[in-house]
Amino acid sequence: MKKTAVLILLALLVAIGLLVGVSWGLRAYEQRPISGDLRATVDPVTAVTGDFALTWDGDTLFVTHTSQPDKFLWQSVPGTSFVNAAQGQELVTDNRGSFTIHDRVTAVCPDQTLDEITETPLGVVVRGQLVCSGGLTTGYELTFFQIQPDHLRFVLKLDDPTFNRTYFTYASSADEHFFGFGEQFSYFDFKGKRLPIFVMEQGIGRGVQPVTALVNLVAGAGGNWTTTYAGVPQYLTSQMRSLFLETSEYSTFDMRQDDRVQVGLFSGEMNGRILNGGSPSALIKRYTEYSGRMRPLPDWLTDGAIIGMQGGTARVREVWAELQAAGVPISAFWLQDWVGQRTTSFGKQLWWNWQLDGDHYPDWAQLVDDLGAAGIRVLIYNNAFLADVSDKANAGRNLFREAADLGYLVQTETGDPYLIQNTDFNAGLVDLTNPAAREWLKGVILEEMVGIGASGWMADFGEAFPYDAVTMSGAAPATYHNRYPEEWAALNREVLDELPNGQDMVFFSRAAYTRSPGISPLFWAGDQLVTWDEHDGLKTAVTALLSSGLSGFAYNHSDIGGYTALTSPVMNVFRDKELLLRWMEMNAFTAVFRTHEGNRPDDNIQIYSDGETLDQFARMAKVYAALAFYRQELAQEAADTGLPLVRHPFIHYPDDANLYDLSYQEFMLGRDFLIAPALDPGVSEVTVYLPEGEWVHVWTGEVFNGRQTITVPAPIGQPGVFYRAGSAAGAQFMANLEAAGIR
Repeated sequence: MKKTAVLILLALLVAIGLLVGVSWGLRAYEQRPISGDLRATVDPVTAVTGDFALTWDGDTLFVTHTSQPDKFLWQSVPGTSFVNAAQGQELVTDNRGSFTIHDRVTAVCPDQTLDEITETPLGVVVRGQLVCSGGLTTGYELTFFQIQPDHLRFVLKLDDPTFNRTYFTYASSADEHFFGFGEQFSYFDFKGKRLPIFVMEQGIGRGVQPVTALVNLVAGAGGNWTTTYAGVPQYLTSQMRSLFLETSEYSTFDMRQDDRVQVGLFSGEMNGRILNGGSPSALIKRYTEYSGRMRPLPDWLTDGAIIGMQGGTARVREVWAELQAAGVPISAFWLQDWVGQRTTSFGKQLWWNWQLDGDHYPDWAQLVDDLGAAGIRVLIYNNAFLADVSDKANAGRNLFREAADLGYLVQTETGDPYLIQNTDFNAGLVDLTNPAAREWLKGVILEEMVGIGASGWMADFGEAFPYDAVTMSGAAPATYHNRYPEEWAALNREVLDELPNGQDMVFFSRAAYTRSPGISPLFWAGDQLVTWDEHDGLKTAVTALLSSGLSGFAYNHSDIGGYTALTSPVMNVFRDKELLLRWMEMNAFTAVFRTHEGNRPDDNIQIYSDGETLDQFARMAKVYAALAFYRQELAQEAADTGLPLVRHPFIHYPDDANLYDLSYQEFMLGRDFLIAPALDPGVSEVTVYLPEGEWVHVWTGEVFNGRQTITVPAPIGQPGVFYRAGSAAGAQFMANLEAAGIR
């Protein structure tokens, strides 16, 4: 009977999940693009701003650049409105950092008049009227001006402030592919999709059933294919076009129609830029002139593995001895439980009170010194939350109480600290609009973290700023929500920048927005399920690296083995050995090689669980270390150009249409290496498409011609790895492998 009941419950959850998925899809589909007629009284004209020209031919508006006069960087759809507006009221609900946004649109303005195009010293100004439902109208002004070389800024303003939705529509084609949008997990090409941009928890499952249905039932945090910690309103296309928004309100990019794209924004003013560039590399370089570029990582960080573990001083020493015996090159131990552990319904979690738990880590200073003497750094953990630790047996400072008494926490409308539920506990969020709160928290980091010998930390969270929160500055949550991750990273960056040795330290961020690449030294892709799937598992870690790399996230990585394990009466999701081994292989060719025990360490296979796993970990850590020289070269290139370490082949082979459909199947490290990781259970070979040129298979030395699809053996420890024939980096890598005894 018990088994029957479980099966019935499982079937019910699957059905609920399918219904949830279908209903969400219908709601998204019903939000069709706004479109209407364009009526113009303007004669054909060309107006110039800097190196850009705007041409109106009587039916269509075009944007070109003097370097490519025959290429349209932007153009309207002939005879169709390209500016629209609406009045709307969003309904926002959130649960533990997962947000649902429904927009109730009332008056809509589908039709547009084009009454004036004027070339002024400040730019080219386009004016007219929008004709709306209910007999309403509003004037609009759309200004284009070159703000710097190859950057054309556009500012769309509505005359009537009651219209709080703006839409900007322009032409596309059925064969134009859209890439980027920050860190996206499910897809690489977004043509045919409608993508909202709003920073939030990625969710658990993200559409994979029955996991998503189960998590939604229990916590309302399952997510879907659009949810991400680091969405960015920026893209580049297969036709070498690029556009991004400079605003921070909720936005949407609707690419479902073959002939057009429509950008929507929850604001009466839309600011953005159109970029000029003849290649993906050029467009990434242009975009990162705005977003900022990531400085080179400290060399020590990429010389070996970062061992993420928990358990206290004795356990660290025990595992360290095992790793030494296996010959694992180690750059750091990442000890996230330095503040002590609590057990919740989700698994092992931390006391969010940023002070060393001396009972959990006795003789901490000696541990740090001993590791340092072996050339191993110590990394720890923090986030922007503070939890009340009144019930923690050995609590020292209660940072939550300190911050609350000083008025340093984000508040509710009634003036109380805004408590946000995590799992079984609540926490307050530090008000980063308050200069005094920022200085206080920086002081905590300096005293309690840097002061105990940490060389860096995971700066977690940042995506949960509530839509109805009250801050000291009065910042509107609708505008500030997406900016909060940038401010949280900026606070941590200020700590490093103010230290004499700050350049030799690091923190890594999960949540991010447009300016984050210029702030955070390193990113990681958040909390994947310990599964193989393409919406919340191993495959998504690859897709996330490739998409974010086009948006300036030059150094990104994932937890080896994933993070989220689940247990319930209905199903268990635990990390298995094969998944861990394959994740090691993939991460060996990314920016950072860092392990994580996950939220349920005792239920997951770990790198030290058995001799075979530990030996394979040692092998892949040596492979990773053999590429340290190349990552250092790429780091300088990233600082100079914005190019990521991990790259979609499209970056270097933009004219090869065979690459456009690839997401997680393969990736490049720089321009010299091509990796086809094994991402499915039970496989012993991988299939890879080789771009133009000649490619050498690392494990056999066999040379293959490009522009073809091949299949090569991929036993455990030998993912599909190739280097460009004649590459100096490839030759050096092979020599390093030989020296390490790998081949």
